[in-house]
Amino acid sequence: MSLKQKITRIKDGDAGKAQFVRFIINGCLSAAVHYGVYLLLLIAIDNYIDIINKVASRDAATSTAYAIGYVVSFAVNFYFTCVFTFRASPTLRRFIGFSGSHAVNFLLHIVLFALCLRLGVHRLVAPFVVMGIAMLVQFAILKVVFRKR
Repeated sequence: MSLKQKITRIKDGDAGKAQFVRFIINGCLSAAVHYGVYLLLLIAIDNYIDIINKVASRDAATSTAYAIGYVVSFAVNFYFTCVFTFRASPTLRRFIGFSGSHAVNFLLHIVLFALCLRLGVHRLVAPFVVMGIAMLVQFAILKVVFRKR
């Protein structure tokens, strides 16, 4: 099977496996946006640490940068979850369900991220640990939100 045929099969497939693969692809895109924003903000934190230390600790600034990256990736994730992963139109009901699932996911991210930092996981590695765990939880929740009625 050619690469084009494999991509078409993933794109057009409606089986659980194809849907999960599309979820992973979308998750990687969203994670790249999240991590990219986070890295840009870390650069800013490192460049302005003297000013930041007057109002917050480095850990607080790092956690804030992580949270901002999450919020920015949210919009990208919602759009592609609808049109690519679950082949559904973006509706207010789905946005509310998606937002609720992401509220749970966001809390999970923040708790796991703080735990990783406390356990000594490097701040550049911690997001990957967190995203790997949270991705599985998120897929299970979104299967319910986007199921066809």
